[in-house]
Amino acid sequence: MYARLLPLALATFAVGTDGFVIAGLLPVIAADLDVDIPTAGQLVTAFAVAFALSSPVLGAMTSSLDRRSALLIALSIFVVGNVVTAVGSTYAVVLTARVITAIGAGIINSSASSAATAIAPADRRGRALSFVMGGLILATAVGLPLGTLIGRDDWHVTLWGVAGLGLLAAVGVAVGLPRISLPRAALRARLTPLTDHRVVSVLVVTMTALAGTYTLYTYIGSALMPATEGSETTLTGILFVWGIGSLLGNILAGRLVDRYPAERVLTGGLFVATLVLAVSPLVLGSLGATIGWACVWGACVGFPVVPQQHRLVRHTPGSAQILLGLNSSAIYAGIALGGALGGVAQHAFAARWLGIPAACATALALIVTLITVRRRVRDTAEAVASA
Repeated sequence: MYARLLPLALATFAVGTDGFVIAGLLPVIAADLDVDIPTAGQLVTAFAVAFALSSPVLGAMTSSLDRRSALLIALSIFVVGNVVTAVGSTYAVVLTARVITAIGAGIINSSASSAATAIAPADRRGRALSFVMGGLILATAVGLPLGTLIGRDDWHVTLWGVAGLGLLAAVGVAVGLPRISLPRAALRARLTPLTDHRVVSVLVVTMTALAGTYTLYTYIGSALMPATEGSETTLTGILFVWGIGSLLGNILAGRLVDRYPAERVLTGGLFVATLVLAVSPLVLGSLGATIGWACVWGACVGFPVVPQQHRLVRHTPGSAQILLGLNSSAIYAGIALGGALGGVAQHAFAARWLGIPAACATALALIVTLITVRRRVRDTAEAVASA
């Protein structure tokens, strides 16, 4: 099973590296493009908005294709977008290139996830999703710090590297992924699940949880300045620790979801994440405390991905492709919201304090989850009583 999933993990690794690495390079990009850091942060927001809006449309347009063909088309656009970003010398060009890249990325994560659920047996879907999305999480452990380190002198070099990753992923998909055909779904069918309050509640949790993460993460270089004292090498080391934590959290979540209810795994992760973000202003002034904090927060960030996907697939297994596509849109809507919120918040206080609004957004995701679980228990009890 894992051999067939490997090209999918490689594709998500390419997308993850591309999406995450910009945040680590924001100070360098801002200086090179002659804009301030909050403005440069909108490159992350533009990518996320374009991804969220284009994913359902692209999903409908490519639903008649097998997953291998859809991934190859998406990866081709992704590579072109990164090449344009790499040669960009003005803010307008780079912003446009990020939108192009997002259009390619818009179908990759959902196609990879839906292909994984088709390949894996029902009792191993949690591990399969964890493995494929582990590529996304591995990007935080390896792609992000390495890209930050490489790009500290010339950020364009990092984007050339990301384009190369996209090409490598395309080769892996072309050679190693079998043709997987799933039921075709028009755009209207893709949006129909949004009339189901249970689906909407899951998507809201995804969006708010990611908003909490990216309120702080988008500006992580600035937020960690007291601990790193401006050292790119130190920042890279902290980001590496954060990424390792994310990878471990993702692996643990995949195993737990195969043994325990996804809602229980999710609420535990969101609760700890809220606490970790809330205390961040107290620890970010010390390098040692920041390293430990980064590892724990990273684990919290990697924890909710698999439970959320599992909840959607369990809800309607036959519509996994559609639901996972909507979840990808919710992820990037949350990233856009978090990037915008963090940018606005910095007009009121320093980046070091962004953990507070980030904790509030994460707490909202936890509250929505608890309300959803309570409603589900009530509906189940009513159904049993009326039977």
